[in-house]
Amino acid sequence: MAIFIPEDKILDIKNAADIVAVISEVVHLKKTGRNFVGLCPFHSEKTPSFTVSPEKQIFYCFGCGTGGNVFSFLMKKDGLSFPEAARLLARRYSIDIPRKHLTPEQKKRVGERESLLKINRQAMDYYHKMLMRSPSGKPAMAYLKKRGLSTEMIERFILGYAPSGWDNIINFFSKSGVPLAKVERSGLILPKKGRRGYYDRFRDRIVFPIIDVNQNVIGFGGRVMDESLPKYLNSPETPVYSKSRSLYGLHLAKDKSRTSDSIFIVEGYLDLLTLHQHGIKNAVATLGTALTVEHVRMLSRYVARLILVYDSDEAGIRSARRCIDTFWQEHVDFSRGDVFREEKADTRILVLPDGHDPDSYLREKGLESFQKAAAQAPGIVSFLIEQSIAEHGLSTEGKIRVVADVKGPLAAINDNVARSLYVKQLAERIGIEESIILQEIRAGAASMDAKVSGKRVDLVESEGSRLERQIIAMMLQFPAIMPEIRQYDVIEYIDNPRLHSIATTILESRISSDKQISDLFIDKPELERLISSLAMIEESWEKNGCLKLIAQFVKNGQRRRNRQILDQIRAAEKMNDHETLAKLLKKKQQLAMRSQKQKSA
Repeated sequence: MAIFIPEDKILDIKNAADIVAVISEVVHLKKTGRNFVGLCPFHSEKTPSFTVSPEKQIFYCFGCGTGGNVFSFLMKKDGLSFPEAARLLARRYSIDIPRKHLTPEQKKRVGERESLLKINRQAMDYYHKMLMRSPSGKPAMAYLKKRGLSTEMIERFILGYAPSGWDNIINFFSKSGVPLAKVERSGLILPKKGRRGYYDRFRDRIVFPIIDVNQNVIGFGGRVMDESLPKYLNSPETPVYSKSRSLYGLHLAKDKSRTSDSIFIVEGYLDLLTLHQHGIKNAVATLGTALTVEHVRMLSRYVARLILVYDSDEAGIRSARRCIDTFWQEHVDFSRGDVFREEKADTRILVLPDGHDPDSYLREKGLESFQKAAAQAPGIVSFLIEQSIAEHGLSTEGKIRVVADVKGPLAAINDNVARSLYVKQLAERIGIEESIILQEIRAGAASMDAKVSGKRVDLVESEGSRLERQIIAMMLQFPAIMPEIRQYDVIEYIDNPRLHSIATTILESRISSDKQISDLFIDKPELERLISSLAMIEESWEKNGCLKLIAQFVKNGQRRRNRQILDQIRAAEKMNDHETLAKLLKKKQQLAMRSQKQKSA
């Protein structure tokens, strides 16, 4: 029977669970002052940077930026969902989770999911049997052997074969007594025109079961063995399968990826199998789609480095650019920082030479050559520079287009050293003075209008200003300052959206209850890293110092607001927009009154 975990039980689990004890089972921790430190389990390091706070019941790695509470630690370590992590801790601390009936609608959804997963597993077993034991599967087995796959690899990935014919899987489920309407919802069969009967989706194809990290069979991919089209056919979206949130081979790659702190991403099933065949087990494949934001967020649980592998043909280059657009457009916090700060988000683009795909390259060049090429693969910005030069050339017009192409990415780099190095690289490649390129970059950054693929990039989204981060850290670590935070409307002057959201949550939580820091992101996993990093800042907070920080922050914020309003007033005057002008003048007066009130307080 489907169950859920009541909120009061979540609280009981949290209060009972000792984060130090839980993490100590995986990480050797050493006491240093009020905290414990050890080697991070989520990336390779020789010097301990993984810190656990028993007082705050949170952890944070200053090396890779991973952080959270006891629930998120288990979720990241074992690839668990929140309910799974909570149930695991409940069993450990002997907390009984009462079974509670779901609503009819909830029960229906859960039942359908369980039914689809069962059908998929039955189908996987059927297809695998057809490949391994049926005479009809011999050509498919011969094809796989010709592609260099061993029997061990075929068994490890539970590959199968869908026989030719229109009703093989239909007959299998009919004999098993499974209603075909349910099989249809799995995507394995399709209705005929007029819905008078069904036919098999996969016919005369090698079948690749798609298995999630919890070992559930969620979908299938099918590949032809000749030149007929479509070459690949995938399961449709179902209640258990979404291609934008699923990766082929992740269930086998996640543990190896953690130890190597990197993961290869390829585009095809056979490319993935080839990598595993050659001992590269930290590899996954996308499923008929470009790398998505959801993929990146999922992979960030396991690794700090992505190595994206593409063919060198036109289609491969297009795929690489689409991938970069994914990072850029969504500004994904992939590795605890700006995706273009490669010292923190080591994202590499490996374009294989000479028209090779991973399969042909490994066969012809070997593993050592592939690993060398991967080690030399450029980061995102370097790749963009070289591709833009390849596209536009080094004529006068070409150089102008190259600068226009890459000034957005360069403007978004928050690290001054990294930006300077990339500017130097670009200047040397195209023969333009660094100062000229810097002028273009500053213009883009000042306008906050850097764009890639028509999407606006928020240059401060990932971190906010230094003072903003200090204010949040102070609120987290010195809750006695909350009355002054409210009195001086401090939160109003926090411009960064994520930091503003965190500050609001902290203020509301501290006022309404005595919540621990670890409680703040139980239902906000997207904020856990940022909150953990700010909570771990070592600083001796005292009242007078906090008041000085608030005064400085509010003063700066008021100046910024006044400048913004003055700019808006000038614009309204030029446009003879009297209605807007009246509103702005009133707002300016209100700001002046508030400022005076705060000075006299």
